[in-house]
Amino acid sequence: MNGIWSEIKIIVEEKDAEAVENILYTMDIKGLSIEDPKDILGRDQGPLTWDFADINIFEFKDKAVIKAYFSEDADATGICEEIRGKISGLREFGFEIGEFEVTSRKVNEEDWANNWKKYYKPTKIGERFVVRPLWEEYKASGDEIIISMDPGMAFGTGTHETTRMCLEALERHMSKGDTVFDIGTGSGILAIGASLLGAGEVVGVDLDPVAVDSAKENVGFNALDNVDIRLGNLMDTVEGTADVIVANIIAEIVVVLIDDVRLKLKAGGKFISSGIIREKEKMVTDKLMASGFSVIETDRQGEWIAITAVKSGA
Repeated sequence: MNGIWSEIKIIVEEKDAEAVENILYTMDIKGLSIEDPKDILGRDQGPLTWDFADINIFEFKDKAVIKAYFSEDADATGICEEIRGKISGLREFGFEIGEFEVTSRKVNEEDWANNWKKYYKPTKIGERFVVRPLWEEYKASGDEIIISMDPGMAFGTGTHETTRMCLEALERHMSKGDTVFDIGTGSGILAIGASLLGAGEVVGVDLDPVAVDSAKENVGFNALDNVDIRLGNLMDTVEGTADVIVANIIAEIVVVLIDDVRLKLKAGGKFISSGIIREKEKMVTDKLMASGFSVIETDRQGEWIAITAVKSGA
């Protein structure tokens, strides 16, 4: 049954989009859509890309537009003020947030519930991964690995540089049978990717119950029985040690987690971290080295960095 919803529209610079998405993810959103022209213009056209002929489908050609949907009786004015405050507050964590705009309106469910799906098509990532939205048919060829996802309520659908780099790093650095911990699992895409690569055991943790529910649903869509999604933080919810730990969060949180990650990694274990803007690379690498890690690979895409480090010693 269709209904009326409050649509909150946030217009931001592309580099700020993921940070804003993470803010919205902590709120009681009922749906989310992201329009980012770079996702089309930055890719070669082909069977595994956004194959659109007209970029005018987007409202803005040089900005990301994020639309979050709340129940009709939600206090839209108050929500807008809260979002503005939280975005501005990111500057306290070292983010150089550009200009942004937050507005609201009432919309019919039919205006957004399905229209946003046209922006999602099967997307090739790395050597083997193909991320497939649930409503799109795709048949794997060769040794391709298909990750089936519902991106409607979750983040980490493979379209952002940080997600792509983490999946690509898992391809290069994870071995079959490895135990993998995914910190801040979000949609569960990295945990799912690790399982499909042949991990023996995967644990995904997140502090947000909405993320946990979404990740569990996505694990179910991929019919995996070796992925355990848990609510909480790394130290309190995960027992034992891992061969690989992956965290796609933000640089400041990565730095805080490094010592705990070391305790949860086997000797020689690998830590893959992203969500790191270029200006924060040295901060993260300095902390890694001070905590007994050796950086073995740094990947750069756009404004973002992914770092793979190995735990040294016992």
